[in-house]
Amino acid sequence: MDARTSVRKIFEESIEAKKKFLADEVNVTVIAEAAARMIDCCRRGGKIIVLGNGGSAADSQHMAAELVVRFEKERVSIPCIALSANTSILTATGNDYSYDKIFSRQIEALADPNDVIFAISTSGNSRNILEAVKTAHAKKIHVIALTGHDGGKLVGSSDMAIVVRNLVTARIQEIHITIIHVLCKLIEDAFVS
Repeated sequence: MDARTSVRKIFEESIEAKKKFLADEVNVTVIAEAAARMIDCCRRGGKIIVLGNGGSAADSQHMAAELVVRFEKERVSIPCIALSANTSILTATGNDYSYDKIFSRQIEALADPNDVIFAISTSGNSRNILEAVKTAHAKKIHVIALTGHDGGKLVGSSDMAIVVRNLVTARIQEIHITIIHVLCKLIEDAFVS
């Protein structure tokens, strides 16, 4: 297969995966509900706390930047923190405790019951994400999961889950960033004066 054929094939697979995800009305509904929950959280003085590993860590930081700075419109800054951004905290926790605690320690220190945890995991089985969710629930904090495949253990331990039912990690990640952009748009629109 030549490069041009590969390019077309990858784009077509991505488009088809997004169409399949969008065709399930449950997915549309849960994204709208997640946005409403995040909007309500911010209106009550809470913040959105986002976490993930690898590409999902980058997506967490991307989301925080879009909400704190600006997505498309001029408006007030929206409180959002990506827990993957502070390398000193991550490495100290990994060294002094374990990698499984890198997010839960931060939730213990930074999160309040008015906040929303937005946990991103393509597999839904990352131990450090599951530990973070456990800590969030102990503090009575609402957890929204963004996951893939069959949702993994994260679905059962979250209050709300957006599941991209696909077996290809790249397709899941492509849909995840689209979902994040949709959430940013809906949240931002609620705060434009």
